[in-house]
Amino acid sequence: MAPEPRTPATSPTPPVTRRPSPAAVTPADIQAAAHHLTAIVRETALETSPRLSSAVQQPVYLKREDLQVGRSYKVRGAHNFISSLTAEQRARGIVCASAGNHAQGVAFACRQLQIHGKVYLPATTPRQKRARIQDIGGRWVEQVITGAVFDETSAAAQEFAAESGAVYVPPFDHPRIVAGQGTVAWEITHQLTEPIDTVLVPVGGGGLVAGVAVWLRHLYPDVHIVGVEPAGAASLQAALAAGRPVELAKVDGFVDGAAVRRVGDVPFAVARDLVDEVVAVPEGAVCSEMLDLYQVEGIIAEPAGALASAALRGYLPRAPQGPVVCIVSGGNNDVSRYADILERSLVHEGLRHYFLVTFPQQPGALRHFLEDVLGPDDDIVLFEYVKKNNRETGPALVGVDLARADALPSLLANMEASPLQIDKLAPDSPVFEFLL
Repeated sequence: MAPEPRTPATSPTPPVTRRPSPAAVTPADIQAAAHHLTAIVRETALETSPRLSSAVQQPVYLKREDLQVGRSYKVRGAHNFISSLTAEQRARGIVCASAGNHAQGVAFACRQLQIHGKVYLPATTPRQKRARIQDIGGRWVEQVITGAVFDETSAAAQEFAAESGAVYVPPFDHPRIVAGQGTVAWEITHQLTEPIDTVLVPVGGGGLVAGVAVWLRHLYPDVHIVGVEPAGAASLQAALAAGRPVELAKVDGFVDGAAVRRVGDVPFAVARDLVDEVVAVPEGAVCSEMLDLYQVEGIIAEPAGALASAALRGYLPRAPQGPVVCIVSGGNNDVSRYADILERSLVHEGLRHYFLVTFPQQPGALRHFLEDVLGPDDDIVLFEYVKKNNRETGPALVGVDLARADALPSLLANMEASPLQIDKLAPDSPVFEFLL
């Protein structure tokens, strides 16, 4: 399905006044990290996307970090940090907190450097990521599942580090982590010789966008750098609005690789000064992009991996004026999630709707709904009585798929004219979440 212009989920941040790169992370740090990692990580492909190029009328390139060791860019920062530890620090062991991808990078470094590590994971971490962590780390890593969101998991991991003496490996909030992630941009600039107009970078804790910004701003001062967050976890936008990192009151954990309650201090300092704007994309749009990446490009992206290119579905306040690079940050997606991904996409695109329909106990009521209310191309995908033990008084939950989103007004008009009591469930209502 082709991307359609949409109103941004939240207002983008105003353009920033660019300042010199913060001293905490320099282009020289990224250059050194790149030289260190050359023999360790993969140089991932930079591929053209005809689908996205056609949509924005500019060349669009996908930086395929889903093909990286551990299927995520996270191994870059993790290995850059861990390899710099002293022999005494390595002997104490390491600990990390992760939504899954950082843990895989840590597991890879632990096994390669033969360091014992403990990885803390939130309960929302997909089983696929848990299995991969164990496969990668083998006997060198131990998993601890705790916390509903990353920040709770991080607190538990840091508490263990303080008590045990193990070295805490932060997922994003450290200069060496940021420098390692910045090698993604180092590769891009060596792979793409034509000038870059816009670079779209997924944002969770901010380590990737910070590293990318430091390197790109060093080489291309005028490149337009955009951070892309999930609307349900826009921690960088909140920090920029407050002038400092702040904790979000609520986080939607669906985009698990970017569901961070508080952006890191080091990444914030960089993003504040070097990133042009930050936009938020609804989780439903991310799901639509995941499906298109799979069906058109053959890319299995996790939700965070589809964030950057999802912004091209109408969420950029500034249309690209030249070549665009989108970073596909990860491909660790559990196949069992695709039913939910499809559901969220259909609801977001306006193709699936849910209603509470009260049918009177008289002949012909259901036939009337099927023949007079539904359109010829409408399809019932769910029919379930809410009160299963008393169908005479309880409404039925009815899910309807439309052939086109613009067919909804006609369906609603038919419902208004019907003698049946029909209530539409809004996707953002508590009732919708409770029933589905």
